[in-house]
Amino acid sequence: MKEILAKLKYMPNFFEVLEKGNYVMCAVSGKKIPLDKLTYWNVDLQEAYFSSKEAQIRYEELKK
Repeated sequence: MKEILAKLKYMPNFFEVLEKGNYVMCAVSGKKIPLDKLTYWNVDLQEAYFSSKEAQIRYEELKK
């Protein structure tokens, strides 16, 4: 299967696909996140995170 970067709009409980694809990039680690595995994102920053670890890292950065 060809990998295509998707463009999403992150909402509070779901995301809207703006440009079709099958993955997005983690804003913290740069890892590819398959859309069917995407669980963590920030609505205000419009960023996706690979796991709760990366989401926590971003949260800690924003608290400073």
